[in-house]
Amino acid sequence: MKHNKIRIAILGSTGSIGKQALEIIQKHDRLFEVVLLSAHSNWRLLDEQAKTFNPKYAVLTGLVSENYNIKIGNPAKTKMYVDPHALNELVNLPEIDIVLNSLVGFAGFSPTYYALKAHKKVALANKESLVVGGAIITELLSQSKGSLIPIDSEHSAMLQSLIGEEKEDIEEIIITASGGPFRSLSLEEMQDVSVEQALQHPNWNMGSKITIDSATMMNKGLEIIEAHWLFDIPIEKITPIVHPESIIHSMVTYCDGSTKAQLGPPDMKVPILYALSYPRRLPLNSSRMDWSQKYRLHFEPVDNSRFPCIELAIDSVRMHKGGPAILNAANEIAVTQFLEGKIKYIDIPKIIERCLNKIHFSSALNYDALVELDQQTRDYARTICQHGTN
Repeated sequence: MKHNKIRIAILGSTGSIGKQALEIIQKHDRLFEVVLLSAHSNWRLLDEQAKTFNPKYAVLTGLVSENYNIKIGNPAKTKMYVDPHALNELVNLPEIDIVLNSLVGFAGFSPTYYALKAHKKVALANKESLVVGGAIITELLSQSKGSLIPIDSEHSAMLQSLIGEEKEDIEEIIITASGGPFRSLSLEEMQDVSVEQALQHPNWNMGSKITIDSATMMNKGLEIIEAHWLFDIPIEKITPIVHPESIIHSMVTYCDGSTKAQLGPPDMKVPILYALSYPRRLPLNSSRMDWSQKYRLHFEPVDNSRFPCIELAIDSVRMHKGGPAILNAANEIAVTQFLEGKIKYIDIPKIIERCLNKIHFSSALNYDALVELDQQTRDYARTICQHGTN
């Protein structure tokens, strides 16, 4: 039976990407239909969303069912799950065409894995799926009829610049970074950075974890690893640069010396819609460049002495096949500890580096081994936080 609408599951619907995706779907309700919504613990907003969109399924992954008497949406239309593992099964359902994965952290890896295994199209905002399990995901894609379309603004820009080109003609991918709120701070000034300061991103409105990653520039390190797997490009060919205006989202230089760039005002709805409609383009009431105005675009190299997380990310790929998983788990713990006021901002890269140097991985790379490595790293990172980084 052929369906007239594209049926979508939104994982992480109460987060920034999820909320913007739902706004887009409302504007294009003749084309898209919401089948599943999920949240970690924000059940009140999930309830509002379910009442608006009437999905067949609503999932809470961060609450224990016996401790909560919660109803989500209209029970006659929406079946509710309070189960951290429910998404792994639900993404297999035949009534889902696209899985938009905007979960935060390693928690997003499993639904990506199972959705691709079920030959789904995955619109991916969870970069950790490729950071942690890039080799597993790419091997799975080679055997699956599913597809992976990036939602990150940088990777969407790369994809758009690569269309119609041959991979062997790529000389370099340039990934841009705003530089975050501390682009101009000295190492001395970074010693006393507060959580409130780190959460003030100059250009983008994002969740707390990704905003801290942007401040440390770990976000760019993770995106370099993601691009490495997504486009099968050697990591040495991916160059980060600081571009404070966030107008150019990424560039690709080719063997003849020409460079293609995708640009526009910072607006995550553009890559979200492109991922959902790919390879089509749909109209979007987004902000445009006003070419009657003067623009100045600035570019500068990354200062690794002030932002060591990018180099740690690149080194993790070169270390061993478990390196990126260790990097990601250590970073997630360090960021959480910083947000809770338990460590300093400058401790984040120190914790990551100690985990990379201490933990080794020689097992076969598979799903179970990654889960075990992730847990081992988190336990060790918490121990470092408790006892100090010195």
